[in-house]
Amino acid sequence: MRRVLVVGAGLTGSLCAALLRRAAAGPLHLALWDKAGDAGGRMVTANSPHNPRCTADLGAQYITCTPHYAKKHQEFYEELLALGILVPLTAPIEGMMVTEGDCNFVAPHGISSIIKHYLKESGAEVFFKQCVTQINLRNNKWEVSKETGSPEQFDLVVLTMPAPQILELQGDIVNLISECQKQQLASVSYSSRYALGLFYEAGMKIDVPWAAQYITSNPCIRFISIDNKKRNIESSEFGPSLVVHTTVPFGVTHMEHSEQEVQEMISQQLETILPGLPQPVATKCLKWRYSQVINSAANCPGQMTLHLNPSLVCGGDGFTHSNFDGCIASALSVLEALKNHI
Repeated sequence: MRRVLVVGAGLTGSLCAALLRRAAAGPLHLALWDKAGDAGGRMVTANSPHNPRCTADLGAQYITCTPHYAKKHQEFYEELLALGILVPLTAPIEGMMVTEGDCNFVAPHGISSIIKHYLKESGAEVFFKQCVTQINLRNNKWEVSKETGSPEQFDLVVLTMPAPQILELQGDIVNLISECQKQQLASVSYSSRYALGLFYEAGMKIDVPWAAQYITSNPCIRFISIDNKKRNIESSEFGPSLVVHTTVPFGVTHMEHSEQEVQEMISQQLETILPGLPQPVATKCLKWRYSQVINSAANCPGQMTLHLNPSLVCGGDGFTHSNFDGCIASALSVLEALKNHI
């Protein structure tokens, strides 16, 4: 049985795992490792520690589908819509750029429900808090080391973490990446920002006429979402949740500050925009060092093959563009590169 490792439990990694499972000619042992504590990557949904039904999307907020991708990725959209994992966005979002022909979707159960769907479909063994440190070639297999536990061997490895983290890996991989590929990986750049989720008690009301709003006049805050309202979920059994995304300049300036310090600064600015907000029962602050791709790797058709046999392939939005369809395009490119090896 061929052993396959996918590193990264975001959209590209989870969809790669599902596509590899669908395409496999024979039995396949699929493992998926992620250094975070839960699935989602930049499509993560956080839960209130007081009530798991009170959730907040701290990464991607909604999915915009252009007419081009509505046709090209039709099977993916149709599947997620048929299952109720995606529904049309109908709640009012102030300041959103609207382009004719585009469709917007939200995930009623949180944006990470998309990733969890693909992970379930893949049947992969999923392990969290597994930070890969080294990749070595041993007897025509990949020996993959992590911060804790013993190294493990695989016939095929797919890396879907941000490009800078691929360049940080040690072992034989350092010499397997060509100079040209190193330059391509080093050229991938990302915006940085913070996200803050605030969770409220059941029965609390946040009385604003919108579900989300883009802010243009604040140096700290770029976007605010009343997250349950954005997803059209109102219930007396759990409270509302609010999500704040900072501006990129604020994120870059404060990237090395403590999350507690940054959270206080965001909260102060939030008070000026929405004075008199109730006290949350819980908060969650996330640092997005690699938020959205600004420049993707040049001349890479959705993936980068570092080694042919045994296969070692990189994928992710760093090789396409930074949105839902960019991740689907990359996962399809990874499948194309590997389909003859599984």
